[in-house]
Amino acid sequence: MAHARISANLPPDTDPTKAPIAFGKRALPKLNEELQSPELLTQQRALMALCDLLHDPENVYQAIEVGFLDNLKTLLLHHDSTVRQKTTQILYIMTLHNVGRQGLIQSGVISVLIELLDDPVDICRKNTHQIFEMMAKLREGAVGILHAGLIPLLVFKLKTESDGIQELILDTLSNCLRVEASEALATGAITILKEKLTHSSVAIRSRAAWVLLEIGTHAEGRSVVCEEVIPVLVSLLEDTDSEVQASATGALMFATVKPQGRFSALHAEAIPPLLKLVAEETSKARLSAIKTLTMLAELPEGRKALLDHTDTFQQCLNDPCEAVKRAAKIAISVIKWKPF
Repeated sequence: MAHARISANLPPDTDPTKAPIAFGKRALPKLNEELQSPELLTQQRALMALCDLLHDPENVYQAIEVGFLDNLKTLLLHHDSTVRQKTTQILYIMTLHNVGRQGLIQSGVISVLIELLDDPVDICRKNTHQIFEMMAKLREGAVGILHAGLIPLLVFKLKTESDGIQELILDTLSNCLRVEASEALATGAITILKEKLTHSSVAIRSRAAWVLLEIGTHAEGRSVVCEEVIPVLVSLLEDTDSEVQASATGALMFATVKPQGRFSALHAEAIPPLLKLVAEETSKARLSAIKTLTMLAELPEGRKALLDHTDTFQQCLNDPCEAVKRAAKIAISVIKWKPF
């Protein structure tokens, strides 16, 4: 005969580490209340549950409306490492959605996150840098990072952080320095980035070259790159990785806008590796290489060296990319130009 028995075990789909979630629209307000609980376990469980909910952008929007960000900012400085870890993870999840990035920028969370750059827990620091990297994708986020005085700290952290975190820092810097580079230049960023160009990691070499490209879009940055970095960039034109080649060629392209940069590139024997990149139809650096050679051809020495290689540019006229064809046509006209 069957008997009705109630098991003492939890249902198989219940996670004891997460707070039970209230029904419907009450779910997020209830979790927000639990984040303010004096009991550590209650806070931890609420954070665990919140991590799952915020993968839905609708919940991110509601969480901002409910006022989660004020509580999360407070929890960033919590004494418990688990609370800090889950809080930074939640903020990172929120930045994966545009509404979340906007919310974090407007809430002033950047100034609080700065306190976590020296957190003893690696995952807390990694989450923090992931948040900065995502926020910097928006111009207002990059401006917020600049206004918070974060650039010198990020540059310094390139010396001490793990390779994975360095990649995030370089991504953040590339977006921020597109807006303004003077603060990075004042803190000696060029010297540190130059060292990263010879790093064993392909990702770090490529990202460092890209940051230098962004610095080179500013007149003051271009001058420093011309003085200190061009020989290393030229050596990277023959790197085994195509992304590194493309980033280095782009940085070199901006540097050679200045006459000083052209002379430096010629002295570093940039023409042979650049021609090789132009000849490779699948090269990601092809367009930048053509434009760089065009600028080198504006010098008599560069024009003379390129006169025997116009067939390389002629081949580019058949490229499916209109930008490449247009750049090649300009390059040929500059190389063949003769003074009256």
